[in-house]
Amino acid sequence: MAIHERAGKPAQQHDLVNIPKLMSFYYRLIPDVENPAQRVSFGTSGHRGSAFASSFNQNHIWAITQAVVDYRQQQQINGTLFLGMDTHALSQAAYISALEVLLANDVQVVVQQNESFTPTPVVSQAIVAANLGKAKDDPTLSDGIIITPSHNPPQDGGIKYNPPHGGPAEGSVTSWIESRANEYLKCQLEGVKKLNYGTAVAIGLVKQQDLITPYVSALEEVIDMEAIAKAGVNIGVDPLGGSGIFYWENIAKTYGLKITLVNDKVDPTFGFMPLDKDGKIRMDCSSPYAMAGLLKHQDEFDVCIGNDPDYDRHGIVCPRSGLMNPNHYLAVAIDYLLSHRPQWSEALKIGKTLVSSALIDKIVASHQRQLCEVPVGFKWFVDGLADASFAFGGEESAGAAFLKRDGTTWCTDKDGIILGLLAAEIIAVTGKTPAERYEELVAEFGRCYYRRIDSPINAKQKARFGSLNADTLGADTIVGDKIAAVLTHAPGNNAAIGGIKVTTANGWFAARPSGTEALFKIYAESFVSEQHLDRLMAEAQQIIKEALKG
Repeated sequence: MAIHERAGKPAQQHDLVNIPKLMSFYYRLIPDVENPAQRVSFGTSGHRGSAFASSFNQNHIWAITQAVVDYRQQQQINGTLFLGMDTHALSQAAYISALEVLLANDVQVVVQQNESFTPTPVVSQAIVAANLGKAKDDPTLSDGIIITPSHNPPQDGGIKYNPPHGGPAEGSVTSWIESRANEYLKCQLEGVKKLNYGTAVAIGLVKQQDLITPYVSALEEVIDMEAIAKAGVNIGVDPLGGSGIFYWENIAKTYGLKITLVNDKVDPTFGFMPLDKDGKIRMDCSSPYAMAGLLKHQDEFDVCIGNDPDYDRHGIVCPRSGLMNPNHYLAVAIDYLLSHRPQWSEALKIGKTLVSSALIDKIVASHQRQLCEVPVGFKWFVDGLADASFAFGGEESAGAAFLKRDGTTWCTDKDGIILGLLAAEIIAVTGKTPAERYEELVAEFGRCYYRRIDSPINAKQKARFGSLNADTLGADTIVGDKIAAVLTHAPGNNAAIGGIKVTTANGWFAARPSGTEALFKIYAESFVSEQHLDRLMAEAQQIIKEALKG
């Protein structure tokens, strides 16, 4: 994909979303359930869409929330439901729509004080804490709903459900909710209960609670906050206008840390954001273009941290070297944690998605620990983090979580706050930035060259991904190297990839369709050179193109 000429430059007036128009469409447009693009569709991170496209409207949220209520009743889940939202314009509206259905169904709902924003990891950690010590069939178990489209553009909305384990819902759960919600849409919402929001507030049904203090107070259980304070690590933070903006001051005061917010703006147009690589406003903390505002400050601090709007992703910026590649930081984080968590059992597994860097494999092996390689999606790490058999679970898209310092569960969803603070801990304890430590790892294990490319795909091609295997691939070599393995299932849990991964002695590539867009993604990594990666990626694209012809 060509880089837009204004990528990394400030947004201009004509780039901004018309928020009043967006909100009007949320309330007035009725989705056509016969149109696949307007149905409820749960990808890897819940249902996402835009009110402009009739794919995220009030009827969607009413239907999805009632479906969640029905699922809870079927599973006999009667405890508190934590409801969180990020700073997207549609999130506030969807939050109110969800509340109207939850309260009409007598669900006990807890929201942040003053009905403010709540990051995804805070909801997850609250669920885990509420369910601590309870049996799996305890009817008082808590769960949660988070209103967020993650790092998507300002016109998008999203909603996801976290069951009592606290992490993203499994595919079987989201399929059930998706099907039920679409039935409600088909029946013009017959059977959906609603209680007017104003009435609910007036009679005191909305329970507001301080969710910030318990989360911040518990951070020292997972991060060595004392070491960061003692070393005086100077931290710069750009919340990218996201839901964790009010957390950093509390963290600084609680632990005596030097934290400076370089950007304190919250604006539903996200008009303060530099444009991403394609010229769109996107709060992607793993993109150097979207993070251009924070990169200006890289040499003013020991480390800079950025997060996406719901704070489940992290971006780490080091002096002189800029924004770290997510794969590089995951490798550094895993190496550090395995060296500096003496209470962690040696039997704990390290989880990674199969499109993450092979450098992680080498690091885990060097620590004589077990690697568990799973398909794309954080849901594959949830059970391992919940029963504390996984020390760490991470994705190449800059999302990860890990256990407390004593080896017990912290949260079961991605937590961008602890991954950011871990970078500060690494500096405090080792005296080296994560970028400096990465170069040491490269010197020890060799450099890897990694890239991902997104390409358009039609429905017929998307369906053909399911039939890709060693026989249909039509290739024995790539870049002159013999193909060693063709994977359609992840080696760590034998779950279907939803695509294919091809490995050789000198690199690998993987291809899979997007769960939310008409795109397919090709990931490739060379153990040789940037030029070798170019050839690997080019040949991979041609192989997949031919295979999808059928």
